[in-house]
Amino acid sequence: MTSGPTVPKSAAVLLAAVTLLPAGTAAAAPVPPGPAPGVVGRQLVPGAAPAWQIDTPDQVLPPRVYVPSAREDAVEPRPAPAGAYDPVEYVPLGDAVTRVACSRQTGPYQRQVEKWLKLKVDGKQSAADCRAVRAFQLKYRIKPAIGFAGPVTWAHMMLLSARKNPNAAKKCPVRTYRVACVDLARQVTWVQKGKKVVFGPVPMRSGRAGYRTRTGWHTVYWRHKNHVSTLYGQPMPYAQFFDGGQAFHAVYGTIFTTVGSMGCVNLRLGDARKLWGVLRKGDRVYVWGRRPGT
Repeated sequence: MTSGPTVPKSAAVLLAAVTLLPAGTAAAAPVPPGPAPGVVGRQLVPGAAPAWQIDTPDQVLPPRVYVPSAREDAVEPRPAPAGAYDPVEYVPLGDAVTRVACSRQTGPYQRQVEKWLKLKVDGKQSAADCRAVRAFQLKYRIKPAIGFAGPVTWAHMMLLSARKNPNAAKKCPVRTYRVACVDLARQVTWVQKGKKVVFGPVPMRSGRAGYRTRTGWHTVYWRHKNHVSTLYGQPMPYAQFFDGGQAFHAVYGTIFTTVGSMGCVNLRLGDARKLWGVLRKGDRVYVWGRRPGT
C-alpha cells in the first residue's frame, strides 16, 4: 500500500460517518452531512472534530398531551456538554484533510458573503476574499477559520443582519398579541408583540428536505419542559408544540448543520429556556420561507 498524507482525527471521524451521542442514549442511524445548498459534485464536511449528535431528537406524530405535575416541571433539563454549540463550518474534504491556512475554494455562499463584507462581488475566491472571510470567522469563533464561504459563516451573517430589526422586511405579521416568528430562509426566530421584539432573534434549525417545518399560522397547544422524543427516545428540552409533532425545542448538539431537523425548530439550550419563559399555551406562531437546500 502506498503511503499518503496523514488524515487528521477530525477528517477520520467524518470519513467513518460516526454519530456521537451523549452517554446513555441510544444511537440512531447516522445521517451524513450531505452537500450544502448550491454545491454540486462535491461534498462538504465539518472542518473540525464534531462533538455533537447528527440525528435530531424530533418526533413525527403529535405527542400524548397531559398536564405535567408541579414536581415534574420543577426538574430542569440537564446542561449541554461543553462545545455542543460551537459554530463548525462545512468545508471541502480536501481542506479538512490538509488543514489549509486559507482556502482557495469558492464557497457555496461566495457571492452573498462577498456582498455582506462589501468586497468585489464576482463569485470567485481570491486571496483578499479569503483574508476578509477568515477575519470574520476569527471574530465570531467559526472553526476552522480558513476563509471558506460556507453555510455556517453565511448563517452568522444572516443572524447579525437580523439583530437590529428582524422584521425589517415585514414578513412576520404584526399583531397586538405575541407572535413567534420563524424565518426559514434566514434560519432565525424571534417573538414580537406589536412591533416590539420581546425575544431574539436567535439562530435555529428547521426541517430538512422531505420533513419541512410547515409554513403558515400555528398555535402553541402543549408545552412540556422535559419531553422525550417518540421517534428517537431522546430528550427534547423545553418543547413547545405548535403543529402536530412539530415544536420549538432544544437539542444537545449543534444546530449549525447542512442537514435539517425532522420538522421541529431546533434551538440551543439557553435560547430554548428563554423562549420557554416568553411563550404560553395559546400563543400564535407564524412560519414562512424555505430552508436553503429543501
